[in-house]
Amino acid sequence: MACVPGLLRTAIAGITLVLFLGLALFARASQQPPDPPSPPQSGPTGSSSSKSKPHYSHANDFLVRGTVFNEKAMSFAGAQLRIRRAGEKKFRWESQTNSRGEFAMRVPQGSDYELVVHVKGYADQTRAINAKEGNDGGSLVFRMELQGGQS
Repeated sequence: MACVPGLLRTAIAGITLVLFLGLALFARASQQPPDPPSPPQSGPTGSSSSKSKPHYSHANDFLVRGTVFNEKAMSFAGAQLRIRRAGEKKFRWESQTNSRGEFAMRVPQGSDYELVVHVKGYADQTRAINAKEGNDGGSLVFRMELQGGQS
């Protein structure tokens, strides 16, 4: 029975330690965090806005839209569409047709463009697009033909 008071003393010391640490953590958590440092003020406020890039509005863009069909007049999903400015080599806009073979792409108004439709196993088709006037050019229709003219 002499061991019981030693065990009791160790248990009480452990409980006291746990309570003390719990109260310390609770007190620390209830303190408000310090305010974050304010950003440094640099010169007049208007100077930062003059350096920012002007916002581009798509309101005046030209909408190129249409549908791609296969040789059996069925809609062609997943056809690759690429648009470049007339006379340039690099294509600047790319997209694909949706599940119904339809597409719609916006390009900046005021230039002539070239649209190329590409599907593996089919001959590429190219159309010139005049986006200078700004009116909608209507809906383009592409009928893809097998490469080599096979049916």
